Amino acid sequence: MNQFKNLAAYEVVEEKEIKEINASGCVLRHKKSGARLFLVSCDDENKVFSIGFRTPPSDSTGVAHILEHSVLCGSDKFPVKDPFVELVKGSLNTFLNAMTYPDKTVYPVASCNEKDFQNLMNVYLDAVLHPNIYREPKIFMQEGWHYELESPESALIYNGVVYNEMKGAFSSPEEVLDRYTRKTLFPDNCYGQESGGDPAFIPDLTYEDFLAFHKRYYHPSNSYIYLYGDMNMEEKLVWLDKEYLSQYDEISIDSSIPRQKPFLNPVEGETFYSITEGESEENATYLSISTAVGTDLDPRLYIAFQILEYTLLDAPGAPLKQALIDAGIGQDILGGYDSGILQPYFTIIAKNANKEQRGEFLAVVKGTLRKLADEGINRKSLKAGMNYYEFRYREADYGSAPKGLMYGLQCMDSWLYDGDPMMHLEYQDTFDYLKKVVDDGYFEQLIREYLLDNPFEAILTVSPKKNLTAMEDEKEAKKLAAYKASLSEEELRELAEQTRALKEYQEAPSPQEMLEMIPMLTREDISREAEEIIWEEKSAHGVKVIHHEMPTSGIGYLKVLFDTSAVPVEDLPYVGFLKSLLGYVNTENFTYGDLTSEIHLNSGGVSFSVSSYPDLKNNGEFKGFFMASARVLYEKLDFGFSILGEILTRSILDDEKRVGEVISETRSRARMKLEGSCHSAAVARATSYYSATSSFNDLTGGIGYYEFLENLEKEYPTRKKEIIARLKAVMEKIFTSKNMLVSYTADEEGYKLLPEALKKLTDLLPEGEGTRYPFAFSPGNRNEGFSTASQVNYVARCGTFAGSGQEYTGALKILKVILSYDYLWINLRVKGGAYGCMSGFGRSGEGYFTSYRDPNVRETNQIYDGVVDYLESFQATDRDMTKYVIGTISDMDVPYPPSTRGNRGLSAYLSGVDREMMEKEREEVLNATQEDIRNLASLVNAVLNTGSLCVIGNEEKIEADKDLFGETKNLFHS
Repeated sequence: MNQFKNLAAYEVVEEKEIKEINASGCVLRHKKSGARLFLVSCDDENKVFSIGFRTPPSDSTGVAHILEHSVLCGSDKFPVKDPFVELVKGSLNTFLNAMTYPDKTVYPVASCNEKDFQNLMNVYLDAVLHPNIYREPKIFMQEGWHYELESPESALIYNGVVYNEMKGAFSSPEEVLDRYTRKTLFPDNCYGQESGGDPAFIPDLTYEDFLAFHKRYYHPSNSYIYLYGDMNMEEKLVWLDKEYLSQYDEISIDSSIPRQKPFLNPVEGETFYSITEGESEENATYLSISTAVGTDLDPRLYIAFQILEYTLLDAPGAPLKQALIDAGIGQDILGGYDSGILQPYFTIIAKNANKEQRGEFLAVVKGTLRKLADEGINRKSLKAGMNYYEFRYREADYGSAPKGLMYGLQCMDSWLYDGDPMMHLEYQDTFDYLKKVVDDGYFEQLIREYLLDNPFEAILTVSPKKNLTAMEDEKEAKKLAAYKASLSEEELRELAEQTRALKEYQEAPSPQEMLEMIPMLTREDISREAEEIIWEEKSAHGVKVIHHEMPTSGIGYLKVLFDTSAVPVEDLPYVGFLKSLLGYVNTENFTYGDLTSEIHLNSGGVSFSVSSYPDLKNNGEFKGFFMASARVLYEKLDFGFSILGEILTRSILDDEKRVGEVISETRSRARMKLEGSCHSAAVARATSYYSATSSFNDLTGGIGYYEFLENLEKEYPTRKKEIIARLKAVMEKIFTSKNMLVSYTADEEGYKLLPEALKKLTDLLPEGEGTRYPFAFSPGNRNEGFSTASQVNYVARCGTFAGSGQEYTGALKILKVILSYDYLWINLRVKGGAYGCMSGFGRSGEGYFTSYRDPNVRETNQIYDGVVDYLESFQATDRDMTKYVIGTISDMDVPYPPSTRGNRGLSAYLSGVDREMMEKEREEVLNATQEDIRNLASLVNAVLNTGSLCVIGNEEKIEADKDLFGETKNLFHS
């Protein structure tokens, strides 16, 4: 427990141990300002700080979102124009961002370095409490929206970072449905508004209303301050009081969120989403039903409905999902439990359905739920769901995101609504309770109470409309043209001058004395020790085993890899499809529903993927693998191998109906994945023009794979037997003991169990022939422009410096920071209005530049062309170079969980990265000078001269810039 001795400025509200996360929690209130604080003390070196505010919007102008961007553009103590970027470039942060939610805005930072952590806290607190927005209206114009007029004769347009970001967010049909659902379910409170901003309403926001929102909500009396990790909490509290909180008196702020009054009868509605001219309107409607479920302040409902989501919708063979598929309603069933707001809701969605099926959709949903309530839910499935979620809660593996950050966001699910911030962190009592009542009809009663006998419900249809984006663009253009026509010549000159002044402001660097106000570390504060690569090659039963020995809290992370060169190139897309098919069809001993239950009753889950690893010792070569993964407790390792053996050797592919269902669902999910990461898809596609590794990735998981899935779904009715026979043949070739490699992350105790457990798999696998098929592809720039119904673009320019005489150097990691947060940031984001910009250069010689939610195409490509000139004249002070170095090390020193560290060790082993290479790279980063950056100009020139361009985005924009492409076509056809 915390033993605070000198905290007269605070009162302790509650203090207790949180055994589930091995920490002590303390809730406090700052007496003078009324600020709320929650401290989580534990031995995690990855410290987290966050300040959040309850910010319920009253309209859809996006004021909360625009403010989130804008307060990070300078403050009283740190008046530099973009302290956020300065911190990204020059701190050892492990997380640095800000997020707008439907009812709150949070500003979290994390770092393992105490001095750096203190700096981050200071900059963020001053940013939110004392921002520059009151002194500089151009911040609002840049981050929110503004009229842009290059000259009195030019066309008038809207521009702004958030404006363009939300144009991208509104392009996805799933996003359209999600927003429409909240608008319909919550017509009378803040959840009915779009906190991120609706592009149709963002230009209604005035600078005065923007400032008024900050004045109203950004005060300590409306704040939620969170500290997590291994630190001197008393020292931090004294500093908070002295530097910030003591300057404020408590005031009354009404930021409360009124509950939506429940409906007496369900509400119905329809809206539309845009498709291109070439896409089909047939089987393209979304049918949904959403029902409000209590509040987030009920800890049992909070977990119970996550389990119901798994049981009813997510698990293969889930009864609600299967009933809709069997009825031929939709080709993919989505939905689940949406929490994180005061009034969560449960949604069921039939994607790719017919509008005429609406009545049948409702009948099947309600009929299936009634049957489950009356006859009972499968107990094995419910218990599997419980075990699955309990495993996830205990493991707390969030990849690169600090777990302290995720705990902080989770605590807001109760704290924001005046509940106990520890409520959802203390999960064990809830799981224990649910295990006791699972056989007593508890879950069936939840279905009756919330999903059947509850009129607080929205029944919605989202239908496709061809060229809706073009119509909206035309409507916007006419509106702007009419507004321009209403202006006098003098007003037009003023608007052009305003545009020029904004660009001038954006181009002007902050004075050096302001930049030096941002606190930063020195190179001496950084360890020269390179990341430890953990792997040891062993052998068991004739199988090569790569052991990554480290503490894992008793969880073994198992990967079984099968070399894809066992199949010809033309069969690789089928290998890609197997990762979605296996585990979703019956096996000799389990139905696919029971198989999933068996997996989650005995493990943390099984998954399948396809990965590639470039061979760094042989330029242009790579290794491709089909990967079967399992997370198991050490004592369940034999189960892990035996269940993988069941799936890999005993899956039954002869159920033509089931295989067809999985094809449709896989194509649907692949489209959603593409829509959610178009910038990555464009990079992968452009890189595939010249890289064998990326060509392989394209065939097994990229745009090429999606095209394969579209054709597979279209041709399946007439080629069922042929397709199934081909899948069987691929499995026979690839799943053999000769073709196998095992990767296992565990401590020595966990490894002792592996040799015997491995026999559970090797005894089932055939030895195999060992035939190999070399990967062959034809390089050449196709330079494709893929049209979608999006309002924005994703522009990727890629290339290689392999074979140019240029060698990889750690300075390229610094270049990524410099370009992504200086040259590209200023030109693409600040001036161009794109929401994001990225770049990167790998050991294999591949490099890329890409934009995210970008209003431009040609202009962005021209910015990429300017990188070489920028580098040739690159100048930086010693302080700037140190800042770039620190920011680079921040990316290199992320504290990963054991599962990810094991993956990184496997990648190093397969690619040929050794300790010496890692140490050399780190030294090159730590010792880099501005001359080293200038020397990269010829390397970048080689990347750009490769000339590989791929753009995904707005149909009209791609057509207007058609001369850039070798081919333009629709990304989606169905």
